[in-house]
Order: sequence, then structure tokens, then C-alpha cells
Amino acid sequence: MKNHYRRSFVKSLFTGVAGTVLLPSYTTMDNDAPVYPADLKTDEDTEAFWEAIKKQFVFAPGLHYFNNASLGPSPKMVQEESEKFRKTLDGFPSKYMWGGWNEEKEEVRQKVADMFSVSAEEIALIHNTTEGMNLIARSFDLQPGDEVILADHEHASGTIPWEAWQESRGIKLVRPVLPVVPKTVEEVVAVYEKAITPKTRVISMCHIVNTNGMILPVKEVSEMAHQKGIFVAVDGAQSAGMFTIDLHDLKCDFYTASAHKWLFSPKGIGVFYAKKESQAYLKPLMVARGHKDTSIRRLENYNTRNLPEVLGLGSAVDFHQNIGADKIHKRSYELKAYFRSKVENNPKFRLKTPADDRLSGAIQTLEVVDKNVSDVKRQLSEVYGIDTRPMSNFGLNGVRISFAIYITKKDIDRLVNALEKIAG
Repeated sequence: MKNHYRRSFVKSLFTGVAGTVLLPSYTTMDNDAPVYPADLKTDEDTEAFWEAIKKQFVFAPGLHYFNNASLGPSPKMVQEESEKFRKTLDGFPSKYMWGGWNEEKEEVRQKVADMFSVSAEEIALIHNTTEGMNLIARSFDLQPGDEVILADHEHASGTIPWEAWQESRGIKLVRPVLPVVPKTVEEVVAVYEKAITPKTRVISMCHIVNTNGMILPVKEVSEMAHQKGIFVAVDGAQSAGMFTIDLHDLKCDFYTASAHKWLFSPKGIGVFYAKKESQAYLKPLMVARGHKDTSIRRLENYNTRNLPEVLGLGSAVDFHQNIGADKIHKRSYELKAYFRSKVENNPKFRLKTPADDRLSGAIQTLEVVDKNVSDVKRQLSEVYGIDTRPMSNFGLNGVRISFAIYITKKDIDRLVNALEKIAG
């Protein structure tokens, strides 16, 4: 069965950006299996299928990578197509930097928009989540005494822009405390509801917190906030690509994400969404010729930028969509459930991530009881070649583990076996 999926996989894999990049041959999945780019059209969802997907990612020898929440790899096809774009640019620099790829850039924008079920006129192609959060925090003309809600688990890139651009002007940053392992969505919504006052102007929140992988109820908070005229900005760095997201259904005003995590794009590429009705409040961080453009493109007007990486994002979206967004969504939760089933009844382990699928996905944080997380991280890395992220804040004392689509159940078995040995 495994060989069957390998053969079918290499016969029909993926299209290039906008169908324009078709490689006559492709980097091999292994020593004897060339990959040819054509659409992968299959409803199969077996472990053999995911073993074949795993072969599209090449890691350093001996490395078992469970740290996708820090930075994701690009699969072979994204690497190769990005390299082809780089060579094309260097072959005729002025043509392709200024105008030669205008249509291709718009095709990438449309692909991103389709993936998030929004209009292309609501998507800007930026560098990363940090830039998007700066763009939002810098834009608002808030007055002294106005309030911005930022819960305690927000990433530094989500809080520092508000501190630098707004708190220094007399705007109050309200920092409510989230439950670390809530049992219900309502528990989390109540924290935001209690923090709102008549002076609240913006709620800035993660979709998934980077500390323990907790999913925050963006839709419920947005609906509540909009009834009071409050804007909602979302740091989607850890959610974009992990599961299906309809940004209109999510109800937020703004959403920004780094595509080089769960979308496996080239590094330094990000996605920015602004609801059509909320775009007028945004001001570009950088101005150049064309800064008076009234479309969302004014927010990405850098004049000169790394366009091969931008177009590589289109290839990454192709990779994601040809596997199937729903299939990836299902796999994310399948791996979560498999991992939790292996550890949740072991008294030597303590899960520090909510169990409810509405409150967590493919990021789980695990404490090895009576062991310092730094020691656990070190042993996983040095003895077993397993890379994770240690988390000590909020009393977590746990390793953060990412279950991206290149992780198989065999990989999880290896991880759990290593953790059991470390636990003694």
C-alpha cells in the first residue's frame, strides 16, 4: 500500500504558480522516484499518503522537527519554483522587478484570498506578522484615555507595536489574564467581556497563542466587540494554514499572518487581511510613489522587494490547496488526538493545552512532571534529535510540540517514547 501511494503521488503532484511554472522534471522524493508537477486529485487520506507528503520536506540528517510553530520549512516544489523565479529576476532585473510580474503578483493575491474565502481587494502581501501588527497599531488615531485590550498571552510582536505607537501617547493598554487551560469557549469570551469599558477602542488578540497552542474565540469576541463599536485585530501567525479559515465568518476587522509557518512559504512573506469596510482606517508604514492608491495595495508599496519570495507564496498556496485544505484541517486534529491519546493517562505527563477542539489544534504543550523544561528540551535535542520549543512562562514548564503535515504517527511514537525515557 505504501509503495502504491508513493507511485501515484510522484505521477501526479502539483501545479506551479498560476499554472505558469511547469518543471519538466523534479527533485526526487527518494533516490528512484522523480516527481512531476500535475494536480494531486485524490480523496485518499491514509498514513501512506502522509508518509508521501513527508518526503516533500527535506530536513538535516537525524533531525526530527516538531518546532513548526517557530518556523516552518518549505517543501521541495516551493524551494525549486522560488529558485526559478530568482534566476529569472537575475536574468533581466529591471524588467521583472518593476512591472514584469504584475499579473503574477495579482494571481498570488487571488489565491490567498480564495484560501481565506475573501476578496482579493481585502488582501495585502506583506513580510510577516510583526509588520502587520505594526501597521495596525500605527494607523489608529487614538486619544489619551482610550483603551486597547491585549490579553496576557499575546506575542511580543503583538504587544510592542501598541506600546511603541500608542501607549507612549497616553493610550491605556488593558492586559486581562486568560485561563491557561480553559474547559469552555465561554470562559475565554468572559475574560474579554469583563475587560471592555466605554473607553475600549480596539481588541488585539492572537488566533492561536504561541505559548501553549490555545485557540482564542475570535468570532465570538468580534461579534461582541462590534456591538460596541470596537475594532478587532488578529495575530494569525499560528493559525494560517493549520486549519480552514473563513475570514468573513471570523468577523474580525484585520488579520495578519506569517506565511512561513503553517503555509510553508519562502521566509519573510506575510499575509494581511483588512475587511473592506475597515480599510479606510489603515495607513501604510512606508510611503513611495503610488502611496495615494486607495486600494489595499498601498499597504505593500515597498518599491523594491524580494518578488521571487512573493511568487513563491503562490507556489506554497498551490501545495496547500492541492493536498486539500479540508484534508489538512482533518489531519491537524487527527495528529493532536493521536498524541494526546498516547500521553494523557500517563501520570508522568501533564498536558498544558486545552483538550476541546474549539480551543486547540496542532500545537500542544506538555510538561514532564518533576523535570525542568530546559533539561527536557536539551535531552530531546541532544539524545534523540527532536527539536521542540521550551515554554516556561505562565507556569507551563513544558515543551511546545507542533504537528505539521510532515509529521507522521510513527514520528509521534518516536517522540512519546523519548519523552517516556526522559520522564524515567
